[in-house]
Amino acid sequence: MKVSVLAALLGVACVSSFAASPVGIVIHGGAGTINKAQMTTEQQQAYEAALTQAVEQGYAVLQQGGSSLDAVTAAVMLLEDSPLFNAGKGAVYTFDEQHELDASIMQGQDRQAGAVAGISTIKNPILLARAVMEQSEHVMLAGAGAETFADTLPLERVKNTYYNTEFRYEALQRAKQAMAPQPHQAQIPFDPAWRMGTVGAVAIDQAGNLAAATSTGGMTAKRYGRIGDAPVIGAGNFADNSSCAVSATGHGEYFIRYQVASDICARVKYQGKTASLAAQEVMSELAKVGGTGGVIVVDAAGQLSWAFNTEGMYRAMRGAVTPLRVEIFSDNAEN
Repeated sequence: MKVSVLAALLGVACVSSFAASPVGIVIHGGAGTINKAQMTTEQQQAYEAALTQAVEQGYAVLQQGGSSLDAVTAAVMLLEDSPLFNAGKGAVYTFDEQHELDASIMQGQDRQAGAVAGISTIKNPILLARAVMEQSEHVMLAGAGAETFADTLPLERVKNTYYNTEFRYEALQRAKQAMAPQPHQAQIPFDPAWRMGTVGAVAIDQAGNLAAATSTGGMTAKRYGRIGDAPVIGAGNFADNSSCAVSATGHGEYFIRYQVASDICARVKYQGKTASLAAQEVMSELAKVGGTGGVIVVDAAGQLSWAFNTEGMYRAMRGAVTPLRVEIFSDNAEN
């Protein structure tokens, strides 16, 4: 029987007597050209505080016996509510100065999944993605159809201007200038960071079930209803109890073409590799063809890890056997 998304988040399920798995959660807030020298102390503290709050929120759900699905939902909602990240409130602008958001969620025990793309009035897109999984017969809904489906649900709606932020608007203007023909003396370099920005979470609960959730505002100055990897199951999001759960962030076109999330889990399942090694391999191979970004991973044994090929990735983890880690820059990325 399907249950209400909102009702599921109001409480946690009781846990029966069994050998509990070591619970844990990993989150990310995007990867890209994160330069330590250009980040102020105040900015770093703000990002670290937001990451800490989100990972602790998700971990609290797991500690109370809640499901991995509820844990990743709770963590991603907090990241969507923060203007610091390219998801929800902090979504980037399209070329036409609007906001189009994507999200997906997946549970590992039966590989049920839900996704939405190109939505514009949902405060927390991850909740609509979860509703697609739990309250519809479909996996992905897009655009006006997804909004119509949302009309049947008790989800908080907002005007598209809710997602407006000054620094995202300034980024759009710079991106448009970089895209416009100009004399070489005045040319503005295109910032790779405009192509990426996502939030996500992966978790394992006491029952040993894995889950993954990913949400994004897309690519700065995107056009023509472009959709990236975040709502594409197997590309930016994947969960399977027999291998691992992955949430990705980066240049979405590459993650779609190389099916990054499912490739990592396939190497675990069929090649017997650790999830950490598989993630490192895939991200290294992706870099060789020009794909940049990162992934967070949890495997069936509760091992938490991440891998990225950029200058940094906003990330945090906490588990029953893993102390809290909150990191941003690549100089402390060893895991």
